[in-house]
Amino acid sequence: MTDSVAIIGAGLIGRAWAMIFARSGWDVRLFDAVDDVAEAAIPLCVEGLRTLAEHGLCPDPQGAADRIWAPESLAACLDGVGFVQENGPERLDVKRALFAEMDALAPPDAVIASSSSAIRCSLFTEDLPGRGRCLIGHPVNPPHLIPLVEISGAPWTGTDALARARETYETIGQVPITVLKEIEGFILNRLQGALLAEAFRLASEGYVTPQDLDKTVSDGLGLRWSFMGPFETIELNAPGGIADYCARYTDFYKRLAADPAPPAVYEAPATEAILAQWRAPADLPARMRHRDARLAALRAHKRSRKD
Repeated sequence: MTDSVAIIGAGLIGRAWAMIFARSGWDVRLFDAVDDVAEAAIPLCVEGLRTLAEHGLCPDPQGAADRIWAPESLAACLDGVGFVQENGPERLDVKRALFAEMDALAPPDAVIASSSSAIRCSLFTEDLPGRGRCLIGHPVNPPHLIPLVEISGAPWTGTDALARARETYETIGQVPITVLKEIEGFILNRLQGALLAEAFRLASEGYVTPQDLDKTVSDGLGLRWSFMGPFETIELNAPGGIADYCARYTDFYKRLAADPAPPAVYEAPATEAILAQWRAPADLPARMRHRDARLAALRAHKRSRKD
């Protein structure tokens, strides 16, 4: 019997999830509350699957495309599925209403995951009869090229639901990590936020141009981070490993930590100072396609070079 998944919300993230599940052999039902959006998303998924195939990331793009379809209603989309991936707007009121509907309509043993990027699961599931099967499954954009998924449950999320979600994401080729305690923004966005805050400070206060700061990451930190994280990085940067690294640099990093970023990191005048030096691409969609092609090549390379 083929596994079935309901993808609720057919925007950029929903379409990516549809491609991910379809290329792994799942029956994919795609639904959007706005009329005709789900139907219009299917050709975009077909195009995306062909692009993945060009990089060796989808062995049978036509077969995968044939597994994606758009039921006429939310009830039909959820009927008989074993897994639900919600991709609605990042608004608490919307998620509360949508999760109430999904909890009432989905099979009682189906896991219901939200792609929420910052809103904690407990904020929109507390009053649901089936709250124990609800959790966060936060992907990284674009999910079909960047495999990380952050799994975060509420205090009442069942261990079985968390385990099933992790197994599901692993089965479809993603890389799940578990957030052990609820926290706003989960793990990736909190790390990204810390780096962005310092990037805004350094560029807006005139220590470096925005372009050179980007090079510092893409041609510096990012090369290491593409195959190992910060703890392994410092483990290998001192003869005695992590403990030795901390002993060597503790005073320096403590001074940095004691100097917080200014409060208006993402506002004027910081943004004005950066935008005055930043040259936006003339064709943003083309630049996004270039990004996706480079990510696909990197993903293919990493899959072929597993340590």
